[in-house]
Amino acid sequence: MTGHLLVSYNEKDTKRCLIVGESRDEGRWKMSFLTDNLIPIFKKRELAFRERYREAEDVYTFVFDKDKDLSWKAGQYGLFSIKHKKIKKGTKPFSLSSAPAEDAVRITTKIAGEPSEFKQALLEMERGTKIGMSGPLGPFYLKDRGPALFVAGGMGITPFRSIIKQLHLTGTGAGMSVRLLYLDGEKSYIYRSELGEKAGDSPISVSYLASRDELYGEIDEYAALHEDGKYFVAGPRSLVDAVSVYLQTKKVPKRNIAKDAFFGY
Repeated sequence: MTGHLLVSYNEKDTKRCLIVGESRDEGRWKMSFLTDNLIPIFKKRELAFRERYREAEDVYTFVFDKDKDLSWKAGQYGLFSIKHKKIKKGTKPFSLSSAPAEDAVRITTKIAGEPSEFKQALLEMERGTKIGMSGPLGPFYLKDRGPALFVAGGMGITPFRSIIKQLHLTGTGAGMSVRLLYLDGEKSYIYRSELGEKAGDSPISVSYLASRDELYGEIDEYAALHEDGKYFVAGPRSLVDAVSVYLQTKKVPKRNIAKDAFFGY
């Protein structure tokens, strides 16, 4: 099967889009789609809330106890459902910002101004409050040890925090060439101190950017050095689409581009 496929979920008005690169092996693609998306969506559980803390002025991380049998591929996401009160649109997708090797499930989100019902419910949780989770889901994770460029826009940093943390904790990043371009117009750069620590003793390099011109310049440099590099792009859909188009103008094959477009952040 050639070309790329837009996969979207709509569960109780929840939307999350993932773009799967092109594949010439239809059987292999179908199996990957089943194992990354259709089968996991039926895996439901409840997690107990542990704590929350601020990453930045209007960005919070929520921490939940991790079941012993729960695992995921770093970069995937889950569908989280409010259980302690009835609200409209009570299910939302969140990247798992924690690594599988950590002892907790973490989600990180922006809460500014007047929060939605869902985010207000998150803020009201007390220790032990249960939240529903379906998944983990999605093909947004490293599949080989080849060179990879991560492009994060704003809250799109969350799946990359999981991936980089996992490489660090397991030591599997040794010998890999991984570069992170973190674009944040507000210059909040959540996880900056943590990412700096990870990059200091690993092959991962990080650039903090404030404009798309800077971003495109960094992409040009990377593409010139890595003819067959893999590209992972996460953040607001407008940014994800723009970066994807730009990569294709640089003759990057669609099969080498993985995209995770965020909604509602």
